[in-house]
Amino acid sequence: MTKQDLLIGIGTRIRRIRLTKDLTQSQLASICSFEKSTVSKIEGGQVNISYMTLYRLSQGLDVTLCKLVTLDGE
Repeated sequence: MTKQDLLIGIGTRIRRIRLTKDLTQSQLASICSFEKSTVSKIEGGQVNISYMTLYRLSQGLDVTLCKLVTLDGE
């Protein structure tokens, strides 16, 4: 698995979780104190996500970090 595959996988996972919680990208961005464009880039796998960014997303989505980064067995 390439770095790009991992970023896309995590972004897809974040998008799925966000949608199950009926949140828009703008709403999630506001909760996490991000710009909407940042959430869009993360979900599209366009940026390398830091641990702190993942942590803030997990808090904003009310899920564990493991839930965000576990790609197998969704």
